Amino acid sequence: MRNKGIIRTFAIAMALVCLYQLLFTWKTYTAEKEAEKYATIIDGENTTVDYDKKNRYLDSISNEPIFNFLGLRKYTYKECKGREINLGLDLKGGMNVILEVSVADVVKALSNYSIDPTFNQALADALKMQQNSTDDFLTLFERAFRAIDPNAQLAAIFRTPELSDKIKFDASNSDVINVLRKESKSAIDNAFNIIRSRIDKFGVVQPNIQQLETAGRILVELPGVHEHERVKKLLQGSANLEFWETYENQEVFNYLLQANALIKEIADAKKATESVISATTESDSTGQAVVTQEPESQDGLLGRLSQPDDSLKSATDTLQNDALNDPLFSVLKPHQYQGQLLEGSVVGMSAERDTAKVNSYLALARSRKIFPENLRFIWAVKSWKDPKTKKETNLFELHAIKETGRDGRPPLGGDVITDARADFRQQGGSAAEVSMTMNHEGAQTWARMTKENKGRCIAIVLDNSVYSAPRVNDEIPGGRSQITGDFSINEATDLSNILKSGKLPAKATIIQSEVVGPTLGTESIKAGLISFAMALIVVMLYLAFYYSNAGLIADTALLVNMFFLMGVLASLGAVLTLPGIAGIVLTLGMADDANIIIFERIREELRAGKGARLAVADGYKNAYSAIIDGNVTSFLVGLVLYVFGTGPIQGFATTLVLGILTSLFTSIFISRLILERMLDANKTIKFSIPATANIFKNAKWDFIGFRRKGYAISLTIIGIGLISIIVQGFNMGIDFTGGRSYTVRFDDAVNTQDLQASLRTAFENNAPEVKTFGSNNQVKITTDYLMKEEQDPEFTANVDSIVEARLYEGAKPLLKDGTTSEQFRTENLMGAQKVGASIADDIKVNAVIAVILSLIVMFFYIFVQFRDWQFGLGSVISLLHDAIIMLGLYSLLYKIMPFSLEIDQHFIAAILTVIGYSINDTVIIFDRIREYVALYPKRDIKDVYNQAINSTLGRTMNTSLSTVFVLLIIFIFGGEMIRGFAFAIMVGIFVGTYSSVFNAAPLVYEFLKKKKEKKEIAK
Repeated sequence: MRNKGIIRTFAIAMALVCLYQLLFTWKTYTAEKEAEKYATIIDGENTTVDYDKKNRYLDSISNEPIFNFLGLRKYTYKECKGREINLGLDLKGGMNVILEVSVADVVKALSNYSIDPTFNQALADALKMQQNSTDDFLTLFERAFRAIDPNAQLAAIFRTPELSDKIKFDASNSDVINVLRKESKSAIDNAFNIIRSRIDKFGVVQPNIQQLETAGRILVELPGVHEHERVKKLLQGSANLEFWETYENQEVFNYLLQANALIKEIADAKKATESVISATTESDSTGQAVVTQEPESQDGLLGRLSQPDDSLKSATDTLQNDALNDPLFSVLKPHQYQGQLLEGSVVGMSAERDTAKVNSYLALARSRKIFPENLRFIWAVKSWKDPKTKKETNLFELHAIKETGRDGRPPLGGDVITDARADFRQQGGSAAEVSMTMNHEGAQTWARMTKENKGRCIAIVLDNSVYSAPRVNDEIPGGRSQITGDFSINEATDLSNILKSGKLPAKATIIQSEVVGPTLGTESIKAGLISFAMALIVVMLYLAFYYSNAGLIADTALLVNMFFLMGVLASLGAVLTLPGIAGIVLTLGMADDANIIIFERIREELRAGKGARLAVADGYKNAYSAIIDGNVTSFLVGLVLYVFGTGPIQGFATTLVLGILTSLFTSIFISRLILERMLDANKTIKFSIPATANIFKNAKWDFIGFRRKGYAISLTIIGIGLISIIVQGFNMGIDFTGGRSYTVRFDDAVNTQDLQASLRTAFENNAPEVKTFGSNNQVKITTDYLMKEEQDPEFTANVDSIVEARLYEGAKPLLKDGTTSEQFRTENLMGAQKVGASIADDIKVNAVIAVILSLIVMFFYIFVQFRDWQFGLGSVISLLHDAIIMLGLYSLLYKIMPFSLEIDQHFIAAILTVIGYSINDTVIIFDRIREYVALYPKRDIKDVYNQAINSTLGRTMNTSLSTVFVLLIIFIFGGEMIRGFAFAIMVGIFVGTYSSVFNAAPLVYEFLKKKKEKKEIAK
């Protein structure tokens, strides 16, 4: 081998760099173990870790040196942390969210909140279209605007004082849209910087914040974060601070009485109509049911709803008013005490789980013009605290806001705030508050507002939630104000940081999120490491068994490969996920392929009578083309996965691509260096043991003659799968359908049917899917409850909190007695995932594009390499065969298997992985066919094809078996989160091996045979 010195020098340099990079991971690991030991709480036999205490310990050593590199440089914990191997959320716990900045809000602001009916209708139509479209919002808006009025001019709406220098009065709609695109891009960049500033102040180690290709979407990954609700508020808070005048409770109550009567009338009419339809008497004798009611008097209703003095102690219970007589007041408790309405802007209280229903009732009443035009209802940001027990309840106050301006904007906004800070309340108590300072203009407006509203409340609203509504006693000059609300110091700090970071240019909504608890992350690491260690041992034993001491050389190359791969991952700052560990483990199986190809070639040369040194040289030389072709195809599939995948799938693709590169280097160069060194030392190298020496040596199976039976077997299996797909369909994951998924762990075994029945009631007859997930005390709950309502811009409730509250309610009968909602979130809720409808559509489109693009890339690569389109077509048909069979099996088995077989991103990754593996297998056979056709031009083409396939059986079976062994270990020991993923690839390996031998090569034989016959006829 030439250039041994260069290769040896490069290998040594590579090893030193990898060792240097991995030392940072080791140092941070030891520091974090010390922190965990410090934060461990031992209570008898129970041991728990206080993660807040652990994080405080790590914060305290953040700038302390923990690594002294050869006395040349000292690295702090923070610096080491930035250079370690990054663990993904599924291994470390934390949050992964995709935020979407509302371009509709940006457009509305750019129009100076125009009241033009065509403009506002186009906005509403575009928002509806966006739910089922992958086009960007501005494209949809332009389309909707043109559909409403083809002659309308956007320049008339957007030629505001701010945009007058950019939009001419005669500008075309296309020109205006281009300006809006630039302005929207600027607003989104601003939002990105504001969100980054908030995260930096939050103090997360190694956050990943990046803008995605789709306009307005921002990815935020926060490893190790456990305060999920706090982070959601921090990310979604637009810092849209508003000061509003309010209605008094007494002024609004009669309107609520009328709304209650209206809702009851509609319900009674619906009930009467249903009775008419179901009655056995003739419909014309019954007549149409029409109910007209007078609203009950204020005194009458309050008298019925008045409670004893001690009734407030049960305020956390679900309201028990008669839903038939008082539909609105059954979910909205009037703000009264002993039959008397209380003063202030609060008009009622509702349990968190009922806030959505209250919103729908109030929207219905508003549509019937019951409320004044300038009356708005806004919920309080925090639950109500019982004044007697001083404990928080599950009730939220509803405030009545008075809109005094024509355009629906507040008299005073947050843009006047010049400073904000967290303080402790000056007069008694330990609760924190946020003190604000206003500029001159704001101070004047604030003084006027407080002067005009003496004796009334002014609501301080942030992001459409009331933080406080103090009663004004006198005019407040000087532009100083406070936001109070029984905040903790963390809440007050976050709020002040949000205000100081600046207002987002538009609302930011979480459209996809994944939360992994620390317990689940620790279990995933353990499962991943066990599967990795066992797979490594099995593969090394298999190679040593089959190839004798040459197998030990391959084992050495394999260990070097793993070392290089981990070092490169650390050097690049790549994120290691659980699928990424699966990618590393799969690399073990695929890394053997190059060694197996080389060793099989060397064995052929030895059988031909060549000496050991010449056999090694020729074996490597003849194996190069097959190795390069096979690995390039897998590399291309890995690139497609990386480009079109997200999160964990990108982690899998990263390790797969890097693994292919390190495998090539170690298999081709490291193993050869060792072999030639042993030959130079006159050591005996064996490439087999007696039991494996002659396996497949004299194989003479007629694969081409069997081809029609092979086609029939394939078509039969595909037919059964297609019937199942048509009749039974798939178990679609929320990646493709949208929805929410929760992993919940109970103390005892759970009956999924009982849990589903309880959740159905909690989710208002919306039946969730409940499946055992791993052990019989852990379940995965999937639901689309309130997903459609969340898409409605008018639906302002905190949907995530409502769904979690109802999840707790449904799971409560099966939880340990006394489990609170907070304990449920921290101890039982192991993980949560949410995928919005719009991003689910994008994922589906990307999945289809990824598969189709992979097939196209494979076709052209094979076509270029083998110079015949027939090779490309044969390989693509074979790959389609593999994909369809995998889809059919998933459809057939998803109701039978005891583990999840969802069609999601992991399944698409599995299909693409199988495509890469199968094409690798196919290329090896094609390469041998090409070689034999050139060597034996006068032989019958059928015999040449059979001989080529038979000569590669040793490599085909060894690679397949070693890979299947690895996948079987991942399947058994890798954990529930990737069990379905491993199953899909394992099935795909069997199917791909079969199709390479019995479909791909025979199809090329058929195509080239017909081509030859046509040429002969033409002559």
